[in-house]
Amino acid sequence: MLPVYWPLLKGGSYDNNKKSYGLFYNSPLFYHSPSYAGRDRQARQASSEGLGSAQPRCSWVCERTALHTWVFPSAAPVGQKNRNIYDNKNQGGEPPTGTLVRKEGDPASGDAAVDEAYDGTGATYDLYFDIYKRNSIDDKGMPLISYVHYDVNFDNAFWDGSEMVYGDGDPDIFERFTKAIDVTGHELTHGVTQYEANLAYSNQPGALNESMSDVFGSLVKQRVLNQTADQADWIIGAGLFKPTINGVGIRSMKAPGTAYDDPLLGKDPQPAHMKDYVKTSRDNGGVHINSGIPNHAFYLAAAEIGGYAWEKAGNIWYIALRDYLRSKSNFKKAATTTISVAKELYGEGSKEQKAVQNAWKAVGVLS
Repeated sequence: MLPVYWPLLKGGSYDNNKKSYGLFYNSPLFYHSPSYAGRDRQARQASSEGLGSAQPRCSWVCERTALHTWVFPSAAPVGQKNRNIYDNKNQGGEPPTGTLVRKEGDPASGDAAVDEAYDGTGATYDLYFDIYKRNSIDDKGMPLISYVHYDVNFDNAFWDGSEMVYGDGDPDIFERFTKAIDVTGHELTHGVTQYEANLAYSNQPGALNESMSDVFGSLVKQRVLNQTADQADWIIGAGLFKPTINGVGIRSMKAPGTAYDDPLLGKDPQPAHMKDYVKTSRDNGGVHINSGIPNHAFYLAAAEIGGYAWEKAGNIWYIALRDYLRSKSNFKKAATTTISVAKELYGEGSKEQKAVQNAWKAVGVLS
């Protein structure tokens, strides 16, 4: 049996030097690289954190700008999406290249990956704009660029700081990575986090980073399906596994640790409570493992509040991410912040505030 941290990517191996953020424990799945995207937020945070002059983090995304001339679509007017889908034709490459096959307003192409990427980025934009009044990833109308059919047997989908890239999966474990709309929402939310809290990608801040992406990825799916909190499955990546794999998805927010148990993957290692918090040097300090704890807190809060999770619970978490959390924020900071935001929005002792407080107590972050 392969251990759960076995690198699954068939197109290459995990490169920690790229600062890759994955959706799956210590696997290069869904990695993306931080670039200059968080620079403005870092500068705003520097004085309050005593960091002096904040410097942007860099990766191959930054480095490539010195080697290539890019012509990206301009920012869209407020409230208007600007989606551009490119076919990489299994060529791979860093940065990816491809042929533009569907742009904003074009009819469906008939290629499932192209149309799923188009719909997934659109649904993510709509959640952030319609519900939270955010104008794209950077809140400035950033174009939503995607590359599909990336490389060969590429078990990956990633946000690289400026665009989405999707592999087609492989014959044995994974379906195409455009198939799960919450994966698109998850990865694009890493972009939102870069521009806002810019949570450091290690230990508890990194687990919060991953959890925020799971939260809003799940809300994208729930809104598309018009599901209330009690109707949603709270599974991340449902439909990604081949039928032969014993698993329902990558993670479960409702029941962390139960998403999969398969000889090829091992067993889902996520805890749901602080008593089971995993201290490890792997996976940047367990960012994909321990994210189960704040994930479960969000699920519990949303379930107790009831109704559509994106309306109240999601709004609380979004405002916390946008206005209050910072790069070094840990679980306790997230707990006290979301409780405070719930009070600001809905009142002292409100049902919403009590639900958030109960949730963080239930997972052991607060006593």
